Amino acid sequence: MKNCRLIEFHRIGSTDVGYLTPLEGNKNIPFDIKRVYYIYDVPTEIPRGFHAHRKLEQVLFCLQGSVRVKVEDGEKTDVIPLDAPHKGLYVGPMVWHEMFDFEENTVMMVLASDYYEEKDYIRDYEEFNELLNTDII
Repeated sequence: MKNCRLIEFHRIGSTDVGYLTPLEGNKNIPFDIKRVYYIYDVPTEIPRGFHAHRKLEQVLFCLQGSVRVKVEDGEKTDVIPLDAPHKGLYVGPMVWHEMFDFEENTVMMVLASDYYEEKDYIRDYEEFNELLNTDII
């Protein structure tokens, strides 16, 4: 899939002492990190997302619990489970994404390549599909 891939990050430690996973911008995170946010207390039956970004890059992590993420690039659709804190999902520009099946007490953290900018969001699925077939993004 274009602009979307699962990344398994290095874990330091053991089951005896616990683990640490370092995240570094422009090293194992493929961009400068300008924003961090997290999603929590989502009722298990509520889906989230339903948008794409024109330019923003993100890496999604499930720090606690699990969630499934549906991603679509106009050619391919995948559902990717996030269920371990050392695995992240890179979601680049022009990837429609939806999060669902939140396990109770899930905490999902997102690292983003830029500050919040509403103009970067594509919230209408039909507009997303139309933009995929043009050079104007």
